[in-house]
Amino acid sequence: MPIEYLKKATLTATSDASDVHETVKGILDAIEAGGDAVAMDFAAKFDRYDGNVLLTAEEIDAAIAQVPEKLKADIRFAHANVKKFAEAQKATVSDVEVEIIPGLVAGQKAIPVDAAGCYVPGGRYSHIASAVMTVTTAKVAGCNHIAVASPPRPGIGIAPAIVYAAHICGADKILAMGGVQGVAAMTFGLFGLPKANILVGPGNQFVAEAKRILFGRVGIDMIAGPTDSLVLADKDADPMIAATDLVSQAEHGYNSPVWLVTDDRAMADRVMELVPQLIDDLPELNRDNARAAWRDYAEVILCADREEMAATSDAYAPEHLTVLCEDLDWWLDRLTCYGSLFLGEETTVSFGDKASGTNHVLPTSRAATYTGGLSVHKYMKIVTWQRSTREAARDVAIATARISRLEGMEGHARAADIRLAKFFPGENFDLSPSG
Repeated sequence: MPIEYLKKATLTATSDASDVHETVKGILDAIEAGGDAVAMDFAAKFDRYDGNVLLTAEEIDAAIAQVPEKLKADIRFAHANVKKFAEAQKATVSDVEVEIIPGLVAGQKAIPVDAAGCYVPGGRYSHIASAVMTVTTAKVAGCNHIAVASPPRPGIGIAPAIVYAAHICGADKILAMGGVQGVAAMTFGLFGLPKANILVGPGNQFVAEAKRILFGRVGIDMIAGPTDSLVLADKDADPMIAATDLVSQAEHGYNSPVWLVTDDRAMADRVMELVPQLIDDLPELNRDNARAAWRDYAEVILCADREEMAATSDAYAPEHLTVLCEDLDWWLDRLTCYGSLFLGEETTVSFGDKASGTNHVLPTSRAATYTGGLSVHKYMKIVTWQRSTREAARDVAIATARISRLEGMEGHARAADIRLAKFFPGENFDLSPSG
């Protein structure tokens, strides 16, 4: 039977998308032309902050002194987990050397980019974990310079816990500047920073649009939309855990989609009964976000069996995917489209968001159909090289000359011809494409 929507979204993640392109482009163009002074003007306008922009060692120490020891320990714990997983990821990429034909050797090298720019949100929520996720992976990858930009709060500055996290994870410079101006400062190398080769980290629609516009002149991790999460739950799942996990992700924002996919109507009914109750129990800001997200963007989908559940999940390609079902190995083998996967009730998206070790900068808006999340690999260039003996170059040059002439690229053919003439004087080669 076809899937049945017990709750259907009235809006999508792009329903309220406003045209921010021209606004962002205008800010970027103005800052690129005007440099530090113009960036400061935008910071005064949008951040409403007139403190020091590039934090000094003394300011970092002062911020760190404000962080409670228990929170410091928690941040160090998260950092250690993320670092360990990042190091394991890096170990999967190695330099390669292979002899293609006798005498012709080709290889690859993994080279980290020189300078990384990490954006850490600090507006509605202070994203301590984003500092851990972005800076740690850049450091493990081997970037020579890591800059962090985070929006300061008026009269206060960057949240001290963000400063502490960025510092212990390896940030070289911390910039008290948010929004488009913070992204621009790292990209254009303002305030004495090196120009970033890659920009990473989540942000609002203006930050996302700035990264979209700048992509090409710099690398980016991805263009992120509103966060989204899907829960797969069978008849034996705990409905309270399923409902709590949905609410925990809906609190991200009013337009953060959450989806429940199940093959059990009783499970679906119970979760739909619990979610509004759990939302009502949240603090006001979280409650408003979660209530709007559940009302306008959430869906509850009833499927015939687990295969239909898996196919539905793959079609949605969620950023976060939780499996509250029997036979977890089956789901691990079957599912193919997700940013990060959470198997069983012993883990949760919240663990991955904060402290378990996998990265929380993940593909949204179905981008999981073609890409994964942030990792050490995003900061590394896989480049190739080759070396050859003259004898090995013989057959390669002949094939190159013929293919090039068939394509009409005579200059390419002559680059092969001249080597044949030099390396094998006196030999006659038929280098026409019909030869």
